[in-house]
Amino acid sequence: MTATGTFGLSSEARNLQWLLGNLVEEVPGVHSVAVVSSDGLLLLSSDPDIQNSATAAAAAPAVRRPGGPRGSTADLATIVSGIGSLTIGAARLMDGGGVKQTMVAMDEGSVFVMSISDGSLLGVHAEPDCDMSVVAYHMALFVGRAGHVLTPELRSELAKSMEGVQ
Repeated sequence: MTATGTFGLSSEARNLQWLLGNLVEEVPGVHSVAVVSSDGLLLLSSDPDIQNSATAAAAAPAVRRPGGPRGSTADLATIVSGIGSLTIGAARLMDGGGVKQTMVAMDEGSVFVMSISDGSLLGVHAEPDCDMSVVAYHMALFVGRAGHVLTPELRSELAKSMEGVQ
């Protein structure tokens, strides 16, 4: 069910975009956020250039960006997908059960990956001195709100809206 609006996306999709934007705006030190499907497709991005291009693609599918790198959020989506796959494999080998959250601390930044109930992943790139507990708390809030809304139909809608910018 698609709501009529300027974005051409359902109200659920717009709400998820709004929640993602709030995560970036409300949490100090967060650079970018991405939601990636279980098969590695970028579903949502905090990068306004990617979201604006996705909106343009939804409104006029003939508009396409050239291939190649799309910036830090696209890179984050690739990293999140890889980390998710690696940690899920490690958990299986170790009989550790499901992976809830992964954090990679680097000299110049941090990457957080949290599982969403449908197998999708939420990834956050933040400054190295960010408050990890605040980032994890806000990620858990997003996952709690998004987990029950991210249906197969909504994932399909979000993936199609991002096709024009991949």
